[in-house]
Amino acid sequence: MFIGHFGLAFGAKKAVPAVSLGALFAACQLADLVWPTLLLLGYERVEIQPGATRFTPLDFVSYPYSHSLAALCLWGVAFGAAYTVLRRARISAFVTIALLVISHWLLDYVTHRPDMPITLSGADRVGLGLWNSIPGTLAVEVLIFAIGLAVYLRATAPRDRIGSIGLWGLIGFLLVVYVAASFGPPPPTAAALAWSAQSLWLLVIWGYWIDHHRRGTHG
Repeated sequence: MFIGHFGLAFGAKKAVPAVSLGALFAACQLADLVWPTLLLLGYERVEIQPGATRFTPLDFVSYPYSHSLAALCLWGVAFGAAYTVLRRARISAFVTIALLVISHWLLDYVTHRPDMPITLSGADRVGLGLWNSIPGTLAVEVLIFAIGLAVYLRATAPRDRIGSIGLWGLIGFLLVVYVAASFGPPPPTAAALAWSAQSLWLLVIWGYWIDHHRRGTHG
């Protein structure tokens, strides 16, 4: 799951207009933002195995600290609380951010094979395995992304040309990255994957930049 996570972040903007899209991006992708660093430090592990599923060659051997349900519940509460305190935001911001963080596990549960951990140390792994169907994966992700984007477009309007061009540039970039990751060659090593995944932080910055050039609507 990639653009589906961003679809939820786009849609969440309507619920919390005062929260920047960048913060919503960080919340929905917090698991994948911390995961590469944990890989590089050796706390979590992934292997490149073409054929692991029909959609991705990644075999997620161990990632309890970034992707278990228990960890994401803790990450969600911590991130939501920190944002609310530092920004003096309303309780709705806390709830939305926390739920976005946790939603990462729910969407991954749908797409992953049974490799999603529930607790930090337990052996139980779950997953519905949507990744075993390429058409099914594409349909679900694109639908979530399209619905979330449509909600965002109705909830906001550009203040200037950057607010329009920057947004459509981001949308195009996300789709290109999604297609390249889905149908391109597998990464050469797990370390190369981890280092390239650090670029996800740039999308958070992009989200803040775009949202600064857009305003809420009353529609």
